[in-house]
Amino acid sequence: MKLKREEGFTGVDISISIIILFIFVSIIVSLTYQMNTTYKEIERRGQAIEIAVKEIEKIKNDGFEKYQGLYTTSTTDNEGNDLVNQEIEGKQGYNKTIIIRDYTEIEGNEYKIKDAVKKATVKIAYQSKGEEQTVELSTILSKDN
Repeated sequence: MKLKREEGFTGVDISISIIILFIFVSIIVSLTYQMNTTYKEIERRGQAIEIAVKEIEKIKNDGFEKYQGLYTTSTTDNEGNDLVNQEIEGKQGYNKTIIIRDYTEIEGNEYKIKDAVKKATVKIAYQSKGEEQTVELSTILSKDN
């Protein structure tokens, strides 16, 4: 009696190896996509923070006088520049809003002096994953005596 030798691959072996290969390839593609998406999201947020820091520095350099007499409802500064939803030059897809809040608009302490201290908030808005994301930074401006 002679036994038959089995050599080569059967259809089942090939099918299993193709399924395993497909699973690993799909996992690698999915991880690569997630890493790329996360990297782009971090990059856009970093650019928004950079823009916000530059705007805060600009507000500090402009000084209190440029924002004197402005309140939360103000849409332009004393020079007529827009404060609300303004596009950033050289940075497509980013908008800035500057909110000037007088110290008297904050609740508490009834002995506040009007137009002595302002809180300037810079809000940078951008799109990420189809949703609007924002970055906000604030600084305090005071009137020099």
